[in-house]
Amino acid sequence: MERIPIPPSTDGVPHLSQRQKEIVMLITEDLTAKEIAKRIGISVKTVEFHRELIRKKLGVLGTAGIVRYAIKSGLIEP
Repeated sequence: MERIPIPPSTDGVPHLSQRQKEIVMLITEDLTAKEIAKRIGISVKTVEFHRELIRKKLGVLGTAGIVRYAIKSGLIEP
């Protein structure tokens, strides 16, 4: 499957879709891809795809970077 390049944001803040923000919130709750998929009614592969896009958009390597973004952007309280 060919990957779509992520264009840089114009204001320096990565834009996440509402679904991606929802997945970020669930990642910060320490849920697995399978648990997230079940909770929001999508496939595990779709969760994994969104997680990869989130990581690319944020320029992070893993869960810790996603959680740091969630805190800095105000999606969750520290």
